[in-house]
Amino acid sequence: MDYPINGMNLINLYDSKGKKMVIIKRKELKKTKVYDTYWKFANERQNIFIRKFEGEENNLTEDKILQEYKFTNAYRASDRVSQYLIRNIIYQNGYSEEDIIFRILLFKTFNNIDTWKKLENILGKIVYNEYDIERYGKLLNDYYMKGEKLYSGAYIMASGKTAFGQERKFMNHLMLIDYMMKDNITKKIVYSRSLEEVYHLLLTYPTIGTFLAYQYAIDINYSELIDFNEMEFVVAGPGAKAGIRKCFSNSEEYSKEYIIKYMCEHQEEEFERLGLKFKTLWGRKLQLIDCQNIFCETDKYSRVKHPDIIDRDGRTRIKQKYRINKEKINYFYPPKWGINNKMTKGLWE
Repeated sequence: MDYPINGMNLINLYDSKGKKMVIIKRKELKKTKVYDTYWKFANERQNIFIRKFEGEENNLTEDKILQEYKFTNAYRASDRVSQYLIRNIIYQNGYSEEDIIFRILLFKTFNNIDTWKKLENILGKIVYNEYDIERYGKLLNDYYMKGEKLYSGAYIMASGKTAFGQERKFMNHLMLIDYMMKDNITKKIVYSRSLEEVYHLLLTYPTIGTFLAYQYAIDINYSELIDFNEMEFVVAGPGAKAGIRKCFSNSEEYSKEYIIKYMCEHQEEEFERLGLKFKTLWGRKLQLIDCQNIFCETDKYSRVKHPDIIDRDGRTRIKQKYRINKEKINYFYPPKWGINNKMTKGLWE
């Protein structure tokens, strides 16, 4: 009998003496029509980014779906929130290693630029040795009671009530950050030997599941505290898994992480096959985190593009509409990537 494991069949054969031999035979990924949509979406979403970067405000795309609905960039680090994190939270002078980890955890807990600005306007310089849960909690509660939105809608945060016992979600999260910092998470991160090790470290903390642990690991890896290759490790989130299932009819025979790596490894030939001149991020190819995110966005995009292909989650609508944000982004990427000095209009690779 054949046993499919991560895209491979284990076939039992026997030699002339009756001794069992195992031969591994790789199976083929079976692509659906959504597979080509994945690459076309990535290409056009990157084209929109380029047009915006070069100063275009109108006629960003002829794609009706991209005109109407909100989608993240092809490159995660190009999104507005990631850009704010990199420039305004991480790469600011005068902060210790503990401050940087604390600031990343605090910002990413809410993932909301406005929430950070509100705290900063009252508290001034946000540093760990001045962290006061009660003061932070009072400020957040004031905004909450005014009906202001504290959290981003990008993903759902567990309430943390079971772990910390507070009625207000934000109080549980403030206590979680305090617990992590007192557990010497900064030192543990700095001494980690791989991105995967950082991920597993984050997983040990209450309320942090696989999706959030991977996202936090990538965010921390933007800093100078660690420097791991984004191509070395990936974890598929729920949205990415849905996108993968839509792109491949036999995706259950493979690990989702294998498929994400497959996409990364074949990006150049697939863009070429489809006649798409994909412009990278000034020479930086799509990384595992980017290909993971694009699967998530492809799942959403295909709800309109391919309404006949419905994932088992049953979702058929895209919730977030596209709204123009005219606040200019001064793009800045982790200096260790070596692309900040390449960001010249018209010089795309």
